[in-house]
Amino acid sequence: MVKLPLEGVRVVDITGVWAGPHCTQMLAEWGAEVIRVEPRNVLQPATRAVLTRPPLEQVRASSGAASMFYRFPNRDPGQRAWNRSPSFNSHARNKLGMTMDIMQPEGHEAFLRLIAVSDVFIENNVPETLERAHLTYEELRPKNPQLIMLRMPGYGLSGPYKNYRTFGSHMEGMAGHHLLRSYPDLDPSMLGDAYTGDAAAGLAGAFAVMLALRHRRRTGVGQQIELALAENFVPYLGEVFMDYTMNGRVAGPQGNSHPTHAPHNVYPCKGPAPAEGNGHDRWIAMDIATQEEWERLCALMGEPAWAKEPHFADPLSRGKHREEMDRHIAQWTRDKDDYELFHTLQAAGITAGPVQNEADAYRCPQLEARGFFEELTGPETGAHAYPGLIFKMSATPNRLRRYPVRLGEDNEYAYKELLGYSDAEYRRLEELGHIGMDYPPDMP
Repeated sequence: MVKLPLEGVRVVDITGVWAGPHCTQMLAEWGAEVIRVEPRNVLQPATRAVLTRPPLEQVRASSGAASMFYRFPNRDPGQRAWNRSPSFNSHARNKLGMTMDIMQPEGHEAFLRLIAVSDVFIENNVPETLERAHLTYEELRPKNPQLIMLRMPGYGLSGPYKNYRTFGSHMEGMAGHHLLRSYPDLDPSMLGDAYTGDAAAGLAGAFAVMLALRHRRRTGVGQQIELALAENFVPYLGEVFMDYTMNGRVAGPQGNSHPTHAPHNVYPCKGPAPAEGNGHDRWIAMDIATQEEWERLCALMGEPAWAKEPHFADPLSRGKHREEMDRHIAQWTRDKDDYELFHTLQAAGITAGPVQNEADAYRCPQLEARGFFEELTGPETGAHAYPGLIFKMSATPNRLRRYPVRLGEDNEYAYKELLGYSDAEYRRLEELGHIGMDYPPDMP
């Protein structure tokens, strides 16, 4: 069997929410032994769950964005809700897990022993948290001079915002993305979250770790990597920043528009009969990039008289009158099936696609043909189809290998085999509350 590229690399993971866990997910999927370290006395509310034992009535009554952390299999939190949350399980596959309280002497000692036998340490906490725990790179380097430590704070390890807390939407607001994604006729508070910066940081972090591993292989030297989420994301918006510094223009809300393409929007379509997860709210996205594509669209629409008006003659004119143009196009699309129209437009060489929801994606013929979704069976979650690997390598076959790790699932392996704790020492750490697979019964 072909070895995965990162086999033999051990990663210590004390990450939360999405940016850090997404980074370690990438490394675990390509062979690294990722050991997730978690305390039993503190629940990570935006990672594993919001409550350790949420009432069944609350779970079944939750809806909208608030239900993100209550979407348990069969709408049932089970005996260990923290192992059943999709928000955690989506990125926890292929990882190992151990429990310890690094703020207590015994847990701190165990963590240092783990660092001594590991290659990489990844965290995305506010910087002062690591400083209080005495786990900065300067303090860990004597324990393992070859250690690579990736730190992923919101705003960096220095500067006036160093210890400012941030989640995805806050950071994207600071970077300017939230305003750009908003709509000209709405204020930014009416826009949903995207968390693009978290996803971008996860991939950049994995890439940076691999660069540092290559550097260590050549020099034998470990190092600290500082990846500020906001700084990583700003270059994704490079064109608007450069337009400001070159021309003094502030881009403002973009909505679904494009600087030079018109039409460029989503348009209503005819919905099917209401069904589970698939109601009447159906749309198609369309992007006309050239004059030739506009002419082909006009032909499909039956050469309507409105399209021959002078103010729709070229991209610049259409851009200036996009609202009127979009109303006309919406009238044409609204009685059409989104998938039939998708294929018709693509056949005419027009970039278009249905606006899919999760149910659509799971039955998407393209994803199905490529075997994108893979089934994993967990002891406390059952069998479910998970989003698969984000890229394929022709000479390195790969797949999802292990269900999302449960809290403390690999304690015996980590403590006894890796760190050399005796049975008596292991039992004592259990008695002290460091080791276990459950949160205390009185924890909310």
